Amino acid sequence: MSFYEFTAPCHFGMEAVLKREIINLGYEITRVEDGRVSFRGEASAIARANVFLRTAERILLCIGRFKAYSFEELFEQTKALPWEEYLPSDARFWVKKASTAKSKLFSSSDIQSIIKKAIVERLKQTYRVSWFKEEGAIYPLRVFIYKDEVTIALDTSGESLHKRGYRKLSSKAPVSETLAAAILLLSPWNKDRILVDPFCGSGTFPIEAAMIGANIAPGMNREFTAEAWKNILPMKDWYEAVTEANDLIEDQIDMDIQGYDIDGEIIKNARQNAVDAGVDHLIHLQQRPVNALRHPKKYGFVITNPPYGERLEEKAALPELYTEIGEAFRRLDSWSYFVLTSYDQAEKYIGRKADKNRKIYNGMIKTYLYEFMGPRPPKRKKQEV
Repeated sequence: MSFYEFTAPCHFGMEAVLKREIINLGYEITRVEDGRVSFRGEASAIARANVFLRTAERILLCIGRFKAYSFEELFEQTKALPWEEYLPSDARFWVKKASTAKSKLFSSSDIQSIIKKAIVERLKQTYRVSWFKEEGAIYPLRVFIYKDEVTIALDTSGESLHKRGYRKLSSKAPVSETLAAAILLLSPWNKDRILVDPFCGSGTFPIEAAMIGANIAPGMNREFTAEAWKNILPMKDWYEAVTEANDLIEDQIDMDIQGYDIDGEIIKNARQNAVDAGVDHLIHLQQRPVNALRHPKKYGFVITNPPYGERLEEKAALPELYTEIGEAFRRLDSWSYFVLTSYDQAEKYIGRKADKNRKIYNGMIKTYLYEFMGPRPPKRKKQEV
């Protein structure tokens, strides 16, 4: 039985959440780095990790790791890897992305070119051909070089895993699906607790929460590059992963998940996204401003991504907006609040210092996740028999 090493990139600061997800899938963690978690698994892990992991950006199949301080070393050590075990003679392969930091080698275009040449030379010798038609399945490669350690991996996912397939209609500056899921899993929220997003935009937080609560795997309704890699894993592994995911769904459950937005058109988009995700029956979406935020029950959660004011004309409105957010929070004084924003005056106008804040990049924007924790609900008394 062959085992492989995989690397799953994630948002910086969310490594512990992804690590927990991978362990829960039954795989052994091999290393945790900034923005990446690596693990061991059989070939079937390609399918299961792509289908089930909520917080990974993609699943990379590691071909090799080595130190390289020169382009000559990079060429020779790349060529020494057993590429014929991964790439058939008709494979279409290229280095899709090369990133480097704190290393002697820093030219991404040269790194990409040299690695491609080294692989071609290896395969020429193995397959005894002088050139390749490259008419078969695609095998995109990704390369990371950090402190002169080179990691070369095949990208099994294709499009980033944040593209679940349900968000065809999007609002301005949305939070990604993987980041929304990571924040939800990082928080103490669970399906038995109330969840409200008063700036729901395209509905990402409510939809991801409903999928978590109903145990709907995020990758069930999309395709992956590695589905065409018959030489590495058969199609039955993909069918089995989706069947496993289907068997675990519990969508006939009661949850109190609500999303609001001041823009009615945005709410229409969010509703359509919820339908496409198959969770429209589990969430309530409504046009409503933040100053109308109220709820009769205690101990709920607000998890939200309010406007940042990236444009100058929008920034002037932020003090009033965040003051309204603070007033709404004080009305719900037993609730907990998780606020993702790049606005550096958020705590001042909300009127309360956060219990914790984490630096997170939402795309290329540096943001902070402010955590305002409310009291814990009293433990339910066990019913006497």
